[in-house]
Parts: sequence; structure tokens; C-alpha cells
Amino acid sequence: MQKYYKIFTLIMITGFFWVTPAFTQTSDDLEQMIRASKTRAALVQNVQKAVVHIKVEKIMRSPDGRALNNPRDLYNDEFFRRFFPELQPPDNQQPKKREQPNREFRQKGMGSGSIIDAEGYILTNHHVVGEADEILVVLYNGDERKAKLVGTDPESDIAVVKIEGNGLPVLPMGDSDKILVGEDVIAVGNPFGLIQTVTYGIVSAKGRSNVGINEYENFIQTDAAINPGNSGGPLVSLRGEIIGVNSAIFSQSGGYQGIGFAVPINMARKIMRDLIDKGTVSRGWLGVGIQDVSHDLAKAFKLKSTKGSLITGVMQDTPAQKAGMRKGDVVIRINDKLIQNSNHLRNEIANAGAYAEIEMELIRDGKTVLLKLKLDERPKKIGRMKTSPEPTQTPEQLELLGMTVEELTEENAKQLGIEPGIGVVISNVKSGSPAEKSGLLPGMIVQEAERQAVSNIDTFKEIINDMTLIREKGYSC
Repeated sequence: MQKYYKIFTLIMITGFFWVTPAFTQTSDDLEQMIRASKTRAALVQNVQKAVVHIKVEKIMRSPDGRALNNPRDLYNDEFFRRFFPELQPPDNQQPKKREQPNREFRQKGMGSGSIIDAEGYILTNHHVVGEADEILVVLYNGDERKAKLVGTDPESDIAVVKIEGNGLPVLPMGDSDKILVGEDVIAVGNPFGLIQTVTYGIVSAKGRSNVGINEYENFIQTDAAINPGNSGGPLVSLRGEIIGVNSAIFSQSGGYQGIGFAVPINMARKIMRDLIDKGTVSRGWLGVGIQDVSHDLAKAFKLKSTKGSLITGVMQDTPAQKAGMRKGDVVIRINDKLIQNSNHLRNEIANAGAYAEIEMELIRDGKTVLLKLKLDERPKKIGRMKTSPEPTQTPEQLELLGMTVEELTEENAKQLGIEPGIGVVISNVKSGSPAEKSGLLPGMIVQEAERQAVSNIDTFKEIINDMTLIREKGYSC
């Protein structure tokens, strides 16, 4: 009986030695978590001082010049729909526009912003202030000040307003290129008018494009909760630096569903400076048509990867033509930036600015080529391909690919800045056909196939088996 007692005692003592270190480690972890939480709270308090609540008013009138006086008529206004999508009634309950007495109706909206200069410059979204008749800024301490619109850029959804003041708290700018997917971020703003709301999340993705919101897109995606009213507010790193301007959400309900988008501060910074200095934005222009490198194109051009941007055409009297760029070149680097895809190239050229000198690395016929050139200023209006609902030429049915093509007219060629007689226009694509599965769309222009020039329908038919180069309407930089 004594033996059993000793064994039991030994087991109990040994058990204490096993359990105690684990308990101590858990306490240390808890203390570290508490310290980290307090550090984050202190950071948030500093950030909040430079975040403002923006109130806007827009004077609404009916198309014939008479004002709206029925509040439900707000549902018919694009400005209101963008601010408050969750408040929209079902389609069958949408109010009808009707005649109104001749008086004004002031429509109110809200958003957020970041003070980026001690003299009162505030960074926000175009869709918050761009169409406002009156702008009022509420500071962290509750002070209200009238603001004036300095400049706005609808293509990136960035705007700058200014209030009178000096010595204002400023939110420092970080480097959005260095932020990593998975890093912690904080969003501060005024969702639904709940001022100085703070939410926490991570960087879910970088370089989001083709979202269909702005002309220029390179969004940071985050799961930090963003709702109507957060627009224009900062997305902040744990260094307390703004790394993005919260701009949009992906939602089927109008509220938070875990996907928010912020304009990277590196893009916003250049636009902001242009707006402050000139009141308008000047973007770089290369003068080429571009498209992404698909796996089939990479194979056809004997490329090692699908990274880069394929040049599908070079416009006349442009920096690209003067530098000797050619159709079929694949741009893989601009200065120190490795080009990921066509949208990346387009953004880099635009952000470089008008008349900037750049170095470009490209692949041509399997060899590396280095070019140095000076960009022009992006034209205000760029010609886009117009696709007629009915072909002006008798279409030739291409049974092999399941699509119809027509000759490129002089009018369409002029709009695209190219010479006529160097391609054919895709006028129709059959559903489920090889052409559709390959991503071909009506309105695209086929300029080369199997590295051979396509001048008309007849030459295209001769080399139809392996088309490798197309030009998409309006996709240029």
C-alpha cells in the first residue's frame, strides 16, 4: 500500500511540473496581447485626430429646371443612390418622377476625409464632394468649418478640399507599394453618420483592377468593415500611416460583406499634388494599344511567363513610335517596377506623369530590349472603336472559330489612331464557340495572326488556325 502511495505522489508532483510552465507561458502571452492592444489603441487615437467628417449638400432640380420637393424623389438621383444604396426600395416600389413646384430641394450626403497638410488640405473621394454645392467639415474636436473644393479627379475617385486653419493634426503618408497581403490595417470614418468609427482587418489583396468603378483602378482590398459614409476616409497601417483612401465596397445588400476597396496612397499622392498645384490631373501617355499576356500568347511568343503587357499597336506621332516600339513587344519593366499585366502598365505610365523620362525593358523576338523615352500628356479624349449593330460590309462567317468579321473602315481606323487596311473587326461571336472561350468579343480588331499581318478578311482566312494578336477597343496607354 505504501508503494502505491509513493507512486501516486510522484505522479502528482511530476504533473505539477508539467502544468506550471504552460500556465506561465499563457500569462506571458496574455500580457503581450494586452500591451499590443493598448499600443494599437494609442495609435488609433492619434489617427482619429486627423480624420474628419464631411457633410455635403447638393441643390436638386427636375430636368426642366424646377426643384424636387418630394423626398422620395431622391431615389431617382445618382448622387443619393451611391451614398445610400441600402435605402433603395424594390424596383416595383420606385417612385415615379412627377411635376414639381418651382422650388429648391437640398439633398444631403456624407463622407470622410484625412487632413494631409497642417494648412487645411483634406484628401477624400470625388464621389463624396465632386458634385456638392456646399461642403462642411467636422473636425475631431467637433468644430465645423466650411470647405472649398480644390480639385477633383473622377477617373481615380480622388478629390481634395481645403478648410481655413493652421497647425492642424496631419495623417502621415506611408508607402502602399511596401504593404503586404495579410498585414493588419485600420479603417477610420463615419459610416451612416456614426463619427470616428474604427474598424480592424487585414490587407486581403493588392492590385485589384477591372472592378468597374473607376477608369484607373489598382485597389487595395481589405476586410476591415467599410460602409456608406466611410468613403474618403483613411486605410491605415500599424505604423499610423495612411496607405489607402477607402472608396468602395462590394456588396449585394448595400452594407458590409467583407470586401472593401481603397485607392493606394501612392496613386492618390500624385493625383493630390496635381490637384493642389494645378487644379487638374496630368497623366503620362505612351501611345500604344495593350492587352494581357495569356498562356496561349506566352506560348506563341516563346515567353517564360504571362507577366508583362503585350503591345498590340503603336500609334503615330507618339513617344512609343519615336522610341521604336513595335507590335508584338512585351513590356516587362518600367523603371524599377516589374510589370504584372496591362492594367499595371497603364497605371505606371499614367502615374509617371506627362513629359516624364522613363526606362523601359521589353521582350522582342525572344531578346531583351532596353528603351529610354519621354512621355507625352494623355489626351483628354481618346478615340474608341465604335461597333455598329449591323455590319457595313458583308460579313464572312468563320466556321472554325465561330465568329463573324468585317473589314476595318476608315472611320473606325481614324478613331483608333491607326491606318486603315491593317486588320479586321470582329462583328459577332457565337455563344459557346472556341472564339468565345478564348475571350474574343465583338468590337475587337485582329491585326496579326501567327506573326503575320492581317490586312483584310481574305488574308485573315489564310492564317486563321492560330490567331495570336488582337487589339481590344479603347485599351491603350
